[in-house]
Amino acid sequence: MTEPRFTNRLAGETSPYLLQHAHNPVDWYPWGPDALEKARVEDKPILLSIGYSACHWCHVMERESFENPEIARSMNENYVNIKVDREERPDLDQIYMSAIQLMTGSGGWPLTAFLTPDGKPFYGGTYFPPDDKYNRPGFRRVLAAIAEAYSKRRDEVLSNARTVVERIDGQARSGGAGGELDLALLERAAGGVSRQFDPVHGGFGSAPKFPSSMTLDFLLRYHDRSGEDRPLEMAHLTLEKMALGGLYDHVGGGFHRYSTDAHWLVPHFEKMLYDNALLAEVYLDAYRLTGRGLYRRVVEETLEFAARELRDPKGGFYSTLDADSEGVEGLFYVWSRAEFAEVAGADADLLGRYFDVTDEGNFEGRNILHVSHPPETFARSEGATVESLEGAIRRALPALLERRGRRVRPARDEKILTDWNGLMLRTLAKAAAHLGRDDWRTMAEANAAFLLDTMWDGHRLRHAFKDGRARFNGYADDYANLADGLAALYETTLDVRWLEASTRIAERMIEEFWDDANGGLFFTGNSHERLVARTKEFFDNATPSGNSVAAGLLARLGTVLDRGDFTEKAERICANVAGYLADHPTGFGRMLAAVDYLVGPSREIAIVGSADPFLETVRGRYLPRAVLAAGETGSIGILKDRTRLDGKPTVYVCENRVCREPTTDAAALARLLD
Repeated sequence: MTEPRFTNRLAGETSPYLLQHAHNPVDWYPWGPDALEKARVEDKPILLSIGYSACHWCHVMERESFENPEIARSMNENYVNIKVDREERPDLDQIYMSAIQLMTGSGGWPLTAFLTPDGKPFYGGTYFPPDDKYNRPGFRRVLAAIAEAYSKRRDEVLSNARTVVERIDGQARSGGAGGELDLALLERAAGGVSRQFDPVHGGFGSAPKFPSSMTLDFLLRYHDRSGEDRPLEMAHLTLEKMALGGLYDHVGGGFHRYSTDAHWLVPHFEKMLYDNALLAEVYLDAYRLTGRGLYRRVVEETLEFAARELRDPKGGFYSTLDADSEGVEGLFYVWSRAEFAEVAGADADLLGRYFDVTDEGNFEGRNILHVSHPPETFARSEGATVESLEGAIRRALPALLERRGRRVRPARDEKILTDWNGLMLRTLAKAAAHLGRDDWRTMAEANAAFLLDTMWDGHRLRHAFKDGRARFNGYADDYANLADGLAALYETTLDVRWLEASTRIAERMIEEFWDDANGGLFFTGNSHERLVARTKEFFDNATPSGNSVAAGLLARLGTVLDRGDFTEKAERICANVAGYLADHPTGFGRMLAAVDYLVGPSREIAIVGSADPFLETVRGRYLPRAVLAAGETGSIGILKDRTRLDGKPTVYVCENRVCREPTTDAAALARLLD
């Protein structure tokens, strides 16, 4: 190995994304006081570049521009250059992405923003090619023009910066768009989702198409509530098309980030922890509702993928797998017909037709495995049985996985993020309970213990862990998702220590992030570094917003703990944006789930004594608006004044605070729940 020609200040960071740029000729700084002070003292604008390790176009811009000595020289002479990993600093990403969207009407990564020395954005964009191309201005030209504007038209630059910051800050501090939380809102939201639905390929909108797990969850809930077939049909078509398409990794399990086309064939190949946590949960709920074996298999394979490829030995889960290997996107995942046939052996012809493997391929001369027809339909067309087809698949997939494992693997970002781990904790806990998997329960408990031991000191939460270091103040999403995951783990184990930890973190979340004036949670806490704006996020994007998660969490904890203050805050969060929910339902899937619970009818299942006689009855049903708690009389709020009948374990079922006769009989409980 030769010594790198250049080394900059990023060499001391832990983020894989920042380390990827540590040997650029650009004089990169991480975000921090050194860079900001340099910009102030030298009166230079800041060039802020934000991305993440699995971002394909971030890699392209690095190769084209940041590794170019001429472009680097221009950057170093005229700017203080700061590189940020958006997964480590989502607070910065939110502010400057909002700025770029206000200035240009769109956003994405890599994010390229030009700031005044005090951090106010005045110009920016996303990917810039080195020279004019793709109907985009070249980076060389942009660098020169911005430097000239900052030097010669300073008043104009500062005025633009003030305007942008005022608009960002004003959005966060406004009262939102209020409205009533009622059944009519949910009905309008369901209608809005239906209007955006693709009736041919499933999903919502056109290409590129993202796996809208939270919207699908809302459809399952709305079907359960209304009894209407349409919501379930939309969910079913989408779930099936995604599971059979190229978005799903048929060899190794788990989902890629999104589909570049409308029919789920060609994915953007990175794999994200949060996608797989959210999708495994919605497939789990779809299985609970319908009993379809395909959905259960997807849950099992996705969680097995996460355990095999994303789990740290100490119990945390890593962030991402890159899209590229050997510098080529998707190379790790695709197959030539010859290699596929060699590995599949005697079943190669049958499975080649099943997975649509051809000499020409469907992606740059190779094949993304996908299934054009469900197994039942395909087997019938081949004159075979489903059992024989599934047997061939079971024989081939381990061999394909072993062969693929010999290839150069995509890079893995081994940051452990609290918020994304909270999402996986929730899914693991639910899957352990509903599929009877003790190994997943053990894995969930190890994850919870790791996060509490490493990221939480009893008062403050950290956001990211890598190389033995827990870093960065926790954000609202960290508090909400970890507390939510712990609450789910309590319902699985009924071990009160997880409920107590969830409650304490929820209380600290409110203390640190709550907006007394307008309601809702700010993204950054009261003790956070002072930035040019303080954002507040309600929109459910690739991950649910902290406010959406907090609303659902506080609503459910309010019931379990008999905490009216929690319930009131959940209602206030949802009411803050109720006016948007029906008009933009696919952007508020998790928030709609919270509204669904608050509107009710919700159920309380409170067990005094051992829960064992009743758990199979409860967990064998899809009960999206129910909470479960167990223990002795008065041990938690929901068990206050509730006693055993005849000394036996006794279950109380209440609906919207009206209780039915308690029972000691599982069959009677089943009748109460049906």
